[in-house]
Amino acid sequence: MRISNSFEDIYTEALELCKEQFCKIEKVAEHNQQRMLVSFIKNKVGESHINSTSTGYGYSDLGRDCLERVYADYFETEDALVRHSFVSGTHALTVALFGLLRPGDTLLSITGPVYDTLKGVVGLTFSEKTSGSLTDFHIGYDQLDLTDDGLIDLKNLKNKIKENTKVVYIQKSKGYSLRPAVPCSKISEIVDVVKKLNKEIYIVVDNCYGEFTETTEPTAVGADLAVGSLIKNPGGGIARSGGYIVGKKKLVDMCAQRLKVPGFEKEIGASLNLNRELFLGFFNAPSVVEQALKTSVFASALFTLMGYDVFPKYDSYRADIVTAILLRNSNNLAKFCQTIQRWSPVDSFIRLEPWPMPGYSDKIIMASGSFTSGSSIELSADAPLREPYAVYLQGSLNFHSGKLAVCKAAEEILKNKM
Repeated sequence: MRISNSFEDIYTEALELCKEQFCKIEKVAEHNQQRMLVSFIKNKVGESHINSTSTGYGYSDLGRDCLERVYADYFETEDALVRHSFVSGTHALTVALFGLLRPGDTLLSITGPVYDTLKGVVGLTFSEKTSGSLTDFHIGYDQLDLTDDGLIDLKNLKNKIKENTKVVYIQKSKGYSLRPAVPCSKISEIVDVVKKLNKEIYIVVDNCYGEFTETTEPTAVGADLAVGSLIKNPGGGIARSGGYIVGKKKLVDMCAQRLKVPGFEKEIGASLNLNRELFLGFFNAPSVVEQALKTSVFASALFTLMGYDVFPKYDSYRADIVTAILLRNSNNLAKFCQTIQRWSPVDSFIRLEPWPMPGYSDKIIMASGSFTSGSSIELSADAPLREPYAVYLQGSLNFHSGKLAVCKAAEEILKNKM
């Protein structure tokens, strides 16, 4: 299936623009894939681990315990909690925050407002259906607004840290915003600032969309915890559910007791014959993220040539897999997502419409023609129906099909423009 002849020139030019960035992405992927292999070898992953399963309480699940050692080793930290029973990245983050915070403590978000789905968790949104937020447990919330350039305001960070500040929260990816993702080099600077003021403050990083995009991870540069979803980067398009928390052993234990039962820590939780896909997905993840990054960079180059603003630019440093494209109006937004869906391997026949998705304040339109429902490491595109009408493109299990879908969406936008 080829793109139209009238689109050939812009397609070829976009690919040419991507060459240098593609080389950088390939080097990062090679580095991370080799590190991943070493982690598997070091922890002596065997067939008995991959095929082990447990039911009921899940005591002595060798595969589950080995997988968590592999995660801890790769993320260069003390311990890991990797469970299919996390229903989303937001669930894993909620467990982490409730695990670490106590009444009277304050959560400080230093990447501006927390992401839409966390607002109910914090207690920033209220409804008859919302109960049990951090606010309900007398846990405070504060935020450090970003600079005009969308960067973390390190100059004013010291002023925001109070005596009862317990968790400094960093969202690595841009979320539904146009700011840059936060690279690990910047996280390292934040760690230095915070720990000099108070070593007892926990630094927690929402790592969703950011794993394997750099040659290091937040926990390797001093973050106390990093948290993410297995149907995003680390699941490699194979894990069907789950999430992870990696970090200091004491803190991971606190989170495990919040997820499970106080006093039991990590020793319970049946794997239910899912160990194989969690091992395989994690092993493949660096190479799958490479494909997603290439798709994202190509989309950025293509829409730049078409005259649209994109974030980040095709030649920018990338610390997440997301590209935001400002499509200027709701019609373009709908056309883009509908076309991505039409050129996806699953549910290509479905016509998308915006809907009030749980956890969001605006209607959302989301293309996710994926093998795992809602998987963001597979090709997906979503957006809230609000200004500046930016669509957020992420994922793609392989560059070739992702590139075709992006081209078809671009052609549709051009038709709409004429």
